[in-house]
Amino acid sequence: MSLYDHILGGLYGQALGDAWCMAALLTPDQTWQRYGGWIDGFYLGPSDHPVHAGLPAGRITDDTEQAFALAESIIEDRGVTVEGAARAILRWYDRIGGDTCPYVGPSTRRAVQQLKRGVDPHASGAYGDTNGAAMRVSVVGLIHPGDVAGAARDAALQATPTHNTDVAMSGAAAVAGAVAMALVTAAQLDAILNAGIEAAEIGRRLGPTYMGASIAHRIRLAISIARRADDPRARLQDIYDLIGSTLAISESVPAAFGVLAMAGGDPLQTAIYAAGLAGDADTVGAMACAIAGAWRGADAFSADVCKTLREANPELDFEATARRLVDLVEPTA
Repeated sequence: MSLYDHILGGLYGQALGDAWCMAALLTPDQTWQRYGGWIDGFYLGPSDHPVHAGLPAGRITDDTEQAFALAESIIEDRGVTVEGAARAILRWYDRIGGDTCPYVGPSTRRAVQQLKRGVDPHASGAYGDTNGAAMRVSVVGLIHPGDVAGAARDAALQATPTHNTDVAMSGAAAVAGAVAMALVTAAQLDAILNAGIEAAEIGRRLGPTYMGASIAHRIRLAISIARRADDPRARLQDIYDLIGSTLAISESVPAAFGVLAMAGGDPLQTAIYAAGLAGDADTVGAMACAIAGAWRGADAFSADVCKTLREANPELDFEATARRLVDLVEPTA
């Protein structure tokens, strides 16, 4: 499989997990009862959802919007910089009308307000500990094939303007490191999961000390729950109850690794399980499916899934973005 196929798969995976799971509700039981079982397709945002009400079927949310904005700045700057990440976030925020948008996360909104007042991007992300830095970071992993440590370091850089804490950098690094390993054609799923744990430990050393559980340890716990032999719904309920599926980065990132492990790295099954987990399902799904997509490649996505994602999100050019990221990694390609 070519690097282009891996990267394109990562981009489609990011969008798939986001759009598939945005229709989930706040708890696993609530979601199961509403849909009469697993979420088995793209659905409208539920009218009673506190954030996603009224979103069209197949529409992405801030997870993928920010990921593509970050990719744009990475391509412009020929790499990851704190200043480029800040520019990407501000550009995205203004583009979506962030002041009135319901799905701007709390750490990101606070950081944008700081940046707009002229605060240095190295200081604007102080105390950011939610999952915004991790939900967009897959594109950083896509420019570091096989380089887990490099992906972790760049994940911390892009986190700085909005989530400048060790726990947030750990979560972002975990996702980026797993994506980086997923680009290695011969990689097995266990190697990808272990790369996420390794990167989480690297990331924890890169930011200012802040409160928060060990993401590396919680990834291990989530994987152990995911790989039990009992009913998938029981495992998801335990991930929800014991790991969590909220905006806290120490919950949602480990939960993403749990659903990825449960699904055996299949992108669509990962999306189904992430939606079944509920809570902040679109973020869990975006992170987990980005890793799965980068591993399985673009051919893992049906033509119908890709068509829906393109039509519901016409501003995203998956193929062109993938080509430009490949050119960044392999300038002579």
